[in-house]
Amino acid sequence: MEVTSLLDEENLILVDYPTEEALKAAVLDGSEAVGIALPADFIQQLKAGEKPVVTLYLKSDLPDDYRAAYQLLMEEISFMLTGHGMDVESEEVILGKDMAGMQIAPRFRMLPILAVVVLTFESLGLASLITSEVERGTARALLVTRLNPEGLFFSKAITGTSLAFLQAIFLLLVTGGLQKSPGIILLTMLLGSLLVTGLSFLIASLSRDLMSVLAWGILVMIIFIIPAFNVLIPGLASDWIKAIPSYFLVDIIHQVINFNAGWGQMQTNLLLLAAFSVVFLGLGVLALRRRVA
Repeated sequence: MEVTSLLDEENLILVDYPTEEALKAAVLDGSEAVGIALPADFIQQLKAGEKPVVTLYLKSDLPDDYRAAYQLLMEEISFMLTGHGMDVESEEVILGKDMAGMQIAPRFRMLPILAVVVLTFESLGLASLITSEVERGTARALLVTRLNPEGLFFSKAITGTSLAFLQAIFLLLVTGGLQKSPGIILLTMLLGSLLVTGLSFLIASLSRDLMSVLAWGILVMIIFIIPAFNVLIPGLASDWIKAIPSYFLVDIIHQVINFNAGWGQMQTNLLLLAAFSVVFLGLGVLALRRRVA
């Protein structure tokens, strides 16, 4: 019970994995912040005064402060279990490329946040424009002409995607974000631009004026920035952030720029980001079509 209380106080959750390989896989893919592998007779060794070996599985980008914190936690748990200080040999295993001694420049850690902010700001601009046109009746007036709804939405999508993409590219040029695997980064930004264009359509379909556009837009921005903070503080959030579409955009930028990830490693993330972009764009067109009709 004391151990459970300690974990609750530290806001930590223990997850039991069936095998050590499953634990390593969970740490490597980011599902867990750290993996702790105890020998089967861990408590018996401690009570017998022996020195068990505890293996800590750590992802390469976990800050040193976090590593020290988990070691201290193990010592406190051991004290609660045995009633005396922990005499344990700790063995660290780095999963992935060991980045020890390789500092990531602050601007590269901040780049995913900046990219999300730039893209979502553009979505606010497009949503404001569409909302204004709908409220003034401009959109309906255009549909009276030969322009059909598909043509109207296609033109808006091209405009919004192009503006968002160009602004994102300008950001990358200024910060040096195109130095590594520019093809992956450019494709990622294009898919991200499509994603925020779909969000613009959804926001415009829900809004009646500029204030409601801002309200919805700020909410979207806050949600989309959450995965980027996980880059600044690894292990901050768990697997649930993968339900946020911007997670894949953020992870691709982070892995490519800071860890030299290639097409093979980023293939799944790119496919998922593309799927989210298509879904949100489709939903946005349907919602906006009902609003304009």
